[in-house]
Amino acid sequence: MAPQIRVLIADDHPIFRDGLRRLLVNESDFTVVAEACDGSEAVLLARKLKPDVLLLDLMMPRVPGLEVLRELSQDELPVCTILLTAGIQSFEVTRALQLGARGVVLKESPPDVLLRSIRSVCHGEYWVGSDILAQFGQLQNQRAATLTMREAEVIAAIRDGNSNKEIASRLSISEETVKRHLSNIYVKMGVSSRLELALLSPERDLPVAKAKAPLKEPS
Repeated sequence: MAPQIRVLIADDHPIFRDGLRRLLVNESDFTVVAEACDGSEAVLLARKLKPDVLLLDLMMPRVPGLEVLRELSQDELPVCTILLTAGIQSFEVTRALQLGARGVVLKESPPDVLLRSIRSVCHGEYWVGSDILAQFGQLQNQRAATLTMREAEVIAAIRDGNSNKEIASRLSISEETVKRHLSNIYVKMGVSSRLELALLSPERDLPVAKAKAPLKEPS
């Protein structure tokens, strides 16, 4: 029998916590180890119980959700944190990922979405729902419109899981050129890592800026 996924629930609304607990205990592979009603208690219980997954409300009293992530990241606890929120800004998503969150799920999502997100992060994946991406997809498309064709090709290669060396070979450019492209891409797309870029950049063909004249690719 596979080991159960140990879950800590952290939310300041008792009815919502109770609903989450009832949802999870009906699944054979989950067990709820504890519940926290504020951010401070969430940090204490996470340190004490070391759950596999922390379901964390973004807007927690005493210690906000992002600050909880910051404190847990300093401890380097092996907990997969999924932020639960009624709404979130794009900068909060990127900041949460920077602080170690493994997923972000809207509270209005269907129950099966939350269950799938928990199982996914426990298998080493990241989960940022399409509903969240849609909230700031227009902004990312506007940012993507400033990309050059080559930068769009680099993003496509990153989504395919290519390393800098593999991207250089794929595009017939040097690794230093790849690094320069990545630096420019991070600034234009408002991200700070390959993970954020892969998760938050538009998945379809990227709108790119038209070059005023043909440019020779740096070697």
